[in-house]
Amino acid sequence: MTPAVPRPDRVRALRAPFAWLDGRLLRDGWLRALSPEAWATYGFLCLAGDRQGVSFYRRARIACELGLDEQQVSRALAALRALDLVAYAPFRPSAPDGFHQVLAVPDGGPPSTPLDDALGALAARLAAPPGGGGQPRR
Repeated sequence: MTPAVPRPDRVRALRAPFAWLDGRLLRDGWLRALSPEAWATYGFLCLAGDRQGVSFYRRARIACELGLDEQQVSRALAALRALDLVAYAPFRPSAPDGFHQVLAVPDGGPPSTPLDDALGALAARLAAPPGGGGQPRR
């Protein structure tokens, strides 16, 4: 099927500065791995970064632009670093702010957490028929 383009006069074009989101973020399950605050922060960093993905906005400014508080941004940045989506280098030793780099998306999707594993096991048990046959439990 050929998609209809509702607004051909407004088709996006890459310009300098530019930003993009890797399609694997959707296809490989990354959307479920992060909070809305982390996604907002990731999107901001993608928009603010240079061609190497580096931006130098302070957490207070990111929070202001996103309508979040600094604690939410700090937690979001920590989650992005933990999932290897963003790297960080302080402006100077012990500085609370610094350079954030949006990294290439890791292959294979986000790592599963113990909670993901437990929920998957519970869902499988609930879907399994009692006694090896019959209808699934509800």
